[in-house]
Amino acid sequence: MAILSHKRKPQVPCHRRSVVAAMATIFASTFLPLPRPQTAQPQASQRSQLAGALLGRQTSQLAGQHLVVSCRQAKPVTALMAVSAAINSFVSTNPYAEELKATAKYISRRGHGILASDESNATTGKRLDSVGIDNTEDNRRAWRELLYTAPGLGQYISGAIMFEETLYQSSEGGKPFVDVLKEAGIVPGIKVDTGLQVIPGTDGETTTQGLDNLGARCQAYYKQGARFAKWRAVIKIGSEGCPSTVAIHENAHGLARYAQICQENGLVPIVEPEVTLGPGDYSIEETAFWSECVYSHVFRLLNEYNVMLEGILLKPNMCLPGLDAPPASPEEVARYTVQTMQRSIPPAVPGIHFLSGGMSEEESTLNLQALQAACPNSPWALTFSYGRALQSSTLKTWAGEKANWKAAQDILVKLAKANAEAQLGQFKGPHPVPGGGRILQALRTGGAGK
Repeated sequence: MAILSHKRKPQVPCHRRSVVAAMATIFASTFLPLPRPQTAQPQASQRSQLAGALLGRQTSQLAGQHLVVSCRQAKPVTALMAVSAAINSFVSTNPYAEELKATAKYISRRGHGILASDESNATTGKRLDSVGIDNTEDNRRAWRELLYTAPGLGQYISGAIMFEETLYQSSEGGKPFVDVLKEAGIVPGIKVDTGLQVIPGTDGETTTQGLDNLGARCQAYYKQGARFAKWRAVIKIGSEGCPSTVAIHENAHGLARYAQICQENGLVPIVEPEVTLGPGDYSIEETAFWSECVYSHVFRLLNEYNVMLEGILLKPNMCLPGLDAPPASPEEVARYTVQTMQRSIPPAVPGIHFLSGGMSEEESTLNLQALQAACPNSPWALTFSYGRALQSSTLKTWAGEKANWKAAQDILVKLAKANAEAQLGQFKGPHPVPGGGRILQALRTGGAGK
């Protein structure tokens, strides 16, 4: 599809159940195929041209023109009716619609965030090994029990993402972890993707696996007590030719299909398009640019798959420079991150739960607080879904010793409280784990996410 011209109204395929096609009639914001840039770091002029194509925006010569993308020459009123019909159709045909919206709203409420504890057995084993603990099922179960039974955790944590093994485990006293979490006011969630696979012909770019039998698995997880799910897609930047059009399309499609299947089976999907932090001296502007491109494409696909945006949660990265570049201040991180969200995330999404990849525990808190100051009237809850930023010092404190159990739980709750206060814009310090600097690539076991 070519860049739109004000002299002609190009025809856009109209699907009866496609919200995005009807919305295009009103707002003329159709998303165009992604052009592949010549370099990984386009210059300012190239960036402007790319943004115009990637995000469906018009160039300066079209300023002041009222553009309408035709959907079988439908009138705006007809388009509005089509949008309304599509939304009402979902609500009337999906018995979980109201539950999905209520769950997403509950998890995203002010002063709360998500504990990401969905590491695979292999990743958990590496982290246990770092403190001298053997990677056995009982040790993994004990570690999860320490996290989920921490007194007062539910005051600051509204949801916990679990690995499949953990969803079916119980405490030492025999109480299922699902019930432990529910009694604390924490919604149980489940990781449903099965890992990453390299896309042939790319520079190590990946797509996410796990769509096979996802519907049946979601039904089983719902029956076990899970009420939301997570699927992580990784978009690589910082090297020549990355991200490619293929990688962005593949991952956006996977996220949209996953979200659709989850909602059909009663689970709120956490959509995680992680523009991954990696080696390189690329700027924070580059991260913001590619993040905006990726998120815009993801939401185009979510709309085309008729995903109810009020019943999803977004788990993106904050905008950070490459690991070899000078670190950005919390104010810079907030400014570029908020700008990216405002340009690409619909206000219908109830919550944006940022991952802590590439940041220390203290940086995760300070950057989260800066986001609140940068966007005081945000249409979304800007909050957290942290794994390492809540678990790292907790695990080191515990080190597998029963005598350290209470101290480890205390540091977990203090970290959760600090981030909950940051979400409210009320964190005053000192931080429970000050300093630490940025987490180096070699220490980010299992990727930058979490």
